Amino acid sequence: MNYEDYITVFNTGDDESLVERFFTDDCVMTGGSREYHGMDELKSFLAWAHDGVREVMRPQNILQGRELIFVEVDMDFHATSERPDFPFGHMHPGDLITVKFFVTYTLRDGRVAELKSMTWPPERGVTKLPRLGSHPSQAAAFHAYAAAFSNADFDRFPAFYTEDVVLDLSSVGRIEGRQGIIDFYRPVFAKVREDLTINALNTGDDIIELDAVSRFTALEDAPDFVVAPLKQGEYIDVPVLVTYTLRDGLISHIGVRRNNE
Repeated sequence: MNYEDYITVFNTGDDESLVERFFTDDCVMTGGSREYHGMDELKSFLAWAHDGVREVMRPQNILQGRELIFVEVDMDFHATSERPDFPFGHMHPGDLITVKFFVTYTLRDGRVAELKSMTWPPERGVTKLPRLGSHPSQAAAFHAYAAAFSNADFDRFPAFYTEDVVLDLSSVGRIEGRQGIIDFYRPVFAKVREDLTINALNTGDDIIELDAVSRFTALEDAPDFVVAPLKQGEYIDVPVLVTYTLRDGLISHIGVRRNNE
């Protein structure tokens, strides 16, 4: 088995393809008190574990023999939905938990017949990446950021900004500083909620480019809303192109324009 291929498929988040491609029909997965037999049970577990949480693996050490692979891996878990039942702690959109795993894969005919895993406590002995960038984990972090922003979570989405971040909105103008962005959006989100639907995302270590639709939904009447007057329950969809400039893995500049401009 080519373990690099395994990592690549795992980090796409396509659990169905991962299991079908790399595991035997009668595979067994054991972790702590959990044990799963066969592809269907494994797929069901992964669907539950990854419901609203994107898991990305970053192997630190790999020892591979003919029939056995041993891996020390730091797993990043990025939340896009609230998961009070998540095994490593209550997660909210925008949260990141990193957990060190030790995993063995027993192979048969080039596929995983048995997977055993054990973990350290969350955040103990792990490595960390800059929050945003080109790695699959950093791309997953951006989706978590977008979820926190759409959730109007002022405790979480501003953590993705530098202190001196600048936001340029074509309809409003320039807003300076992390606190300035918070002060701008807090009264807006009290009346109108903005939800981002991502159409395309290009991530780099210096720039992230986003093609998305912003849906503005009125929580109450908002006759003076800058995009368009809205009554309670009404919404308007605005296609947007957004360029995020990064510094040390955090957003230092946001440029937003409508897709038709």
